[in-house]
Amino acid sequence: MDILRFITAGSVDDGKSTLIGRLLYDSKNILIDQLEALEKQSKNKNDNGIDLAILTDGLRAEREQGITIDVAYRYFSTPKRKFIIADAPGHIQYTRNMITGASNSQLIIILIDARQGVIEQTRRHSIIASLLKMKNVVVAINKMDLVDYSEEVFNTIKEQYKDVAEKLGLENVHYFPISAFYGDNIVERSSKMNWYKGSTLLDFLENVEVNEHINLESGRFQVQYVIRPQTDELHDYRGYAGQIISGVYKKGDKITILPQNIETTVSRIETGGKEVDEVFAQQPAVLHIEDDIDISRGDFLVKTDNLPKVENEVEAIVCWLDKKELNEGGKYFLQHKSKLVKAIVKEIEYRIDVNTLEKIPVTDSIRLNEVVKVRMKTASPLVYDSFEENTSTGNAILVDETSNSTVGAVMIL
Repeated sequence: MDILRFITAGSVDDGKSTLIGRLLYDSKNILIDQLEALEKQSKNKNDNGIDLAILTDGLRAEREQGITIDVAYRYFSTPKRKFIIADAPGHIQYTRNMITGASNSQLIIILIDARQGVIEQTRRHSIIASLLKMKNVVVAINKMDLVDYSEEVFNTIKEQYKDVAEKLGLENVHYFPISAFYGDNIVERSSKMNWYKGSTLLDFLENVEVNEHINLESGRFQVQYVIRPQTDELHDYRGYAGQIISGVYKKGDKITILPQNIETTVSRIETGGKEVDEVFAQQPAVLHIEDDIDISRGDFLVKTDNLPKVENEVEAIVCWLDKKELNEGGKYFLQHKSKLVKAIVKEIEYRIDVNTLEKIPVTDSIRLNEVVKVRMKTASPLVYDSFEENTSTGNAILVDETSNSTVGAVMIL
């Protein structure tokens, strides 16, 4: 079975944790001893006598306050598919946690309180989904039970969000009227919303196509480890281990080593301890080449007929994740997959307003959760594609040189 990774996002008290709890509960993915523990800890009980939000809120502070603080990951499966869920916090100060969870997700579920409609945090999370090039967006209009399951309310909010989606260029947007508390249209169809003719949320998650966006055109492979046993049995063995980031590699392919810009040929390919003729995107592999070339961790082996950019200066959108402010001239480590390189922020061009997408001139420091466009210079050449062309080679993180903390999510333009 394949795996769908998705994240739930939305404002505070929109019901994200309850929705995940409902998915787990109604799909029979909770053990009996877990149910017994839930019944004892539940304060906000539903008809089954349990508070489903507790299934994902693992921190004591989360349970005491009834909020989500950190990203919680939960796993469940159905006969059709396996799922990894990231439950993101709704508070503005925890937006950075939402970015972390969304960066590895193939789909986002944005919850909207049916009583509130589209609000600022809805727009903020939608902008992040747009920046991260999320291929599928699910808009779950929750708490329909509190608006008498009104079709008019659902359609009004749907039209509100369509304006947001159009401005952000979100294409595959799907709308569901639900009640996470009572389970309407989540695993089972709701008898209280006969006007809704679409599928249940779980049915959609089980059947949505998740592999159609894998890039099989641009051959990208970054070395994670150089295998050189130097034993009597494997005296001349030298292999370059890593994951096929994108594209297809075959024995005999002409490749270019970057940033050295040296051409060579793939002589052997191994995966799973066996020699094979070809490997595809997302497969782990060991590549062998015909020539003796000095290759290290972080170097790229790319298809010669489709080269990425190799530059010391890049423009990027940065979501700032640190309490310490970002200023021009700031020095950081830039972690680009296996490559760690020193970088300096030469210029902060503008700040992006999360509500209007307006580009605002920068007159002061950049604070936590703000989104900006910057120009950076790296100490050694960076091998990359734009985030729009290839999300895997177009993303990176900024790391504080002293604390080693991740301070920025980077999308290279």
